[in-house]
Amino acid sequence: WAPIPLQGCPNPCVPWQPEARSQQTPSFSVVVAIDFGTTSSGYAFSFTSDPEAIHMMRKWEGGDPGVANQKTPTSLLLTPEGTFHSFGYTARDYYHDLDPEEAREWFYFEKFKMKIHSTSDLTMKTELEAVNGKKMPALEVFAHALRFFKQHAVQLKDQCPSLPESDAIRWVLTVPAIWKQPAKQFMREAAYKVGGLGRKLLCHIFGDDFIATFKAKRPAAWVDLTIAFEARKRAAAPSRSSPLNISLPFSFIDFYRKHRGHNVETALRKSNVNLVKWSSQGMLRMSPEAMNELFQPTITHIIQHIDALLKKPEVRGVKFLFLVGGFAESAMLQRAVQAAFGHRCRLIVPQDVGLTILKGAVLFGLDPGVVRVRRSPLTYGVGVLNKFVEGKHPREKLLVKEGKNWCTDIFEKFVAVDQSVALGEVVQRSYCPARPGQRRTVINIYCCDTDDVVYITDPGVRKCGTISLELGDIKVTALDTRTARSVRATIDFLSN
Repeated sequence: WAPIPLQGCPNPCVPWQPEARSQQTPSFSVVVAIDFGTTSSGYAFSFTSDPEAIHMMRKWEGGDPGVANQKTPTSLLLTPEGTFHSFGYTARDYYHDLDPEEAREWFYFEKFKMKIHSTSDLTMKTELEAVNGKKMPALEVFAHALRFFKQHAVQLKDQCPSLPESDAIRWVLTVPAIWKQPAKQFMREAAYKVGGLGRKLLCHIFGDDFIATFKAKRPAAWVDLTIAFEARKRAAAPSRSSPLNISLPFSFIDFYRKHRGHNVETALRKSNVNLVKWSSQGMLRMSPEAMNELFQPTITHIIQHIDALLKKPEVRGVKFLFLVGGFAESAMLQRAVQAAFGHRCRLIVPQDVGLTILKGAVLFGLDPGVVRVRRSPLTYGVGVLNKFVEGKHPREKLLVKEGKNWCTDIFEKFVAVDQSVALGEVVQRSYCPARPGQRRTVINIYCCDTDDVVYITDPGVRKCGTISLELGDIKVTALDTRTARSVRATIDFLSN
């Protein structure tokens, strides 16, 4: 079914009037923000009694030499039975030490955040693939990771007696602005490429099939290799003139020779990757030009996107440009952005730039009103029936119902892509059920990344949620027009 809009519906946009701040004591006394990063994750907290003091978690066990351990790798290890074992450095190191045969039975997930993001048809049943090919529902994977952070944060009470019980904590989970925003797909691809630079290079040289087999057969060596690449990526700088050496584990060299029948040096010659050489010490020698080539596609996408944004009327005249997040630590990205936009605006890289998102999340938890206006990432609306107009509506959309001609599948817009939406702003529409006496209805919510959509069947339009309502005498607006009684409804964004 589809709802029918009433004639003379009210003004679709009701301006938001800010309410006076409540003087009541908040129900929470501390805010804990959890940041799931593409490569690493962490959390921070702050007390409502001292909101300007943001405390970062600094005691992750393990860690790589020369790397601050305020964050821990986004890696999760589950037992063969699917129960939680460890997260972060502990998970990575334990999986590394497992016997190869034993490791095949475990579930080891790394950098799984972007794998979820790249799934366009995300549902409650979506599965994630572990490093060894085993699969598990994505919902369970994320639940295990979140539970770990919650327990880890609450355990701080032993070291900080002033921390309250968990029910007095406001939890904030950072969700990247790129999630489910096709209009910013370049950022999805950029983030994914940054996380997989080393793997792409290895696959190009040694073959996808070999890398997949090696990951499954030699899990410890694969972990060593990814650690080495992460370290080299951090060392990359535009001013560097000497090669970057990446040690290949002996098991990699030996496994490749047995698998392919020739050695690693031969593979390099055949790959035509001229900027990567083989060292007799068992290392890949990457010239500065080679590292630059790895970063360049990602950086180019970012520069192009920023340039397109700065040309929009609403952001013209911007004088300051902030780089934040983990990739903002890259000297190569900083130089590229400075070269491209330094003459137009001042580039600012905050201190502890990789922790900026976490600190912002804590501030948001303390005062959600700090974000006054957002821009809609998509165009949202519902599918409705309208009176059929000859010459305007296509004949294939004609529906004759009780002697009346209706046009089906019309996209009724609630908010347009890139439209500014103020905090608390309300969009109102009035509808009536398609059938008299209808007791229950399901409203499908649709979205697309353009503003010129007409029908829900247009290319690029997809269902993104549903609202289920028990009607009774209540309109589809979830408001009883006689008694003003409202009905609570939730939108399911993971429905099939």
